[in-house]
Amino acid sequence: MNESFPVSPPRAWAEVDLAALKHNLAVARKSSVADLMVVVKAGAYGHGLEEIARFLQAEDIAFFGVANVGEARRIRNAGVETPVYLLGATWHGEREEIVAREWTPCLSTLDEAAHFNALAATAGKRLKVHLAVDTGMGRGGFLLAEIPSIMPELEKWEHLEIDGIGSHLPSADEDEVFTKAQIATYHDILQSIGGESRFKWRHLLNSAGLLGYDRGLCNLARPGLMLYGVSPMPGHQSSLKNVMTLKSRVTLVRTLPAGHGVSYGRQFVTTRSTRVATIGIGYGDGYPRHVSGQGAEIWLNGTRCPILGRVTMDQIMADVSGAGEVQAGDEVEMFGANIPVDEVATKAGTISWEIFTGITPRVVRCYSGS
Repeated sequence: MNESFPVSPPRAWAEVDLAALKHNLAVARKSSVADLMVVVKAGAYGHGLEEIARFLQAEDIAFFGVANVGEARRIRNAGVETPVYLLGATWHGEREEIVAREWTPCLSTLDEAAHFNALAATAGKRLKVHLAVDTGMGRGGFLLAEIPSIMPELEKWEHLEIDGIGSHLPSADEDEVFTKAQIATYHDILQSIGGESRFKWRHLLNSAGLLGYDRGLCNLARPGLMLYGVSPMPGHQSSLKNVMTLKSRVTLVRTLPAGHGVSYGRQFVTTRSTRVATIGIGYGDGYPRHVSGQGAEIWLNGTRCPILGRVTMDQIMADVSGAGEVQAGDEVEMFGANIPVDEVATKAGTISWEIFTGITPRVVRCYSGS
């Protein structure tokens, strides 16, 4: 690169408000009255794994919850020493590094436990582990019928310290009756294997669980989505602050005559003279193509403007006839304080989690409020 040229500003970027993140963390603490495992998997829900972990490491977090060893490694390489918990099952080739770096895995089978014990013995360590119990998620964990028989086996292995027990709520934001029964089952499991004092950490509640249910015997909660400003439970959104605002810029403004098609497939054809702005973002940046034709809008000059036609890989078009004087370079909000991410997700036929985590690497993350 010839450094004599100025660096041009990005066409698409995500503004991440760290002060809002800290506010939402306080809401999670107030809701749980327990220690927190902050879930930072999938790049901290698209907000930037290293940056979020570095910012929150001073906030007395019990664990950072990650999906795999690659994410755990990135946290350590960022200089963050907060304990790391692996939320899902691990495979054979990952476990030596887990033992060496003393990350905390969850166990779903005796085979996993035996392997971890052997690796810890070789390393001369006693590895802290948590039991995963399947109370209805169906994704991992010991089944209820297995639990009475596996506890004596697990406690034979001298190089494992059973430090916690966890389960997961699959329907806390959709099925209150099932969720309450699931919480009761979790409590029954604890009581059947020695009570809450047997485990240092007892965890079950995700964001929806925190906001909608009593914590019961749990002393560790696992907030995820709510930290990033979206409530999975109706009625709690007002207590949270928006963390990410996805923005782009107008690249071109033209007036199209009536009868002119817009975007691929001529899904939209103008019925009048229309002021159309081309905006430098598309599904290649993670803005969902499935909002096409679903009434999605952008925010420009204090006005909602409808997206026209299909979202393309790198550009979208919007009707800015009612947005006043629009010029190339003007900032556009794709979602944020004025266009809620939940609204975009609904129009795309998906969920906020997918919208956040789908924002691609070419979208620059910009941080403020630290």
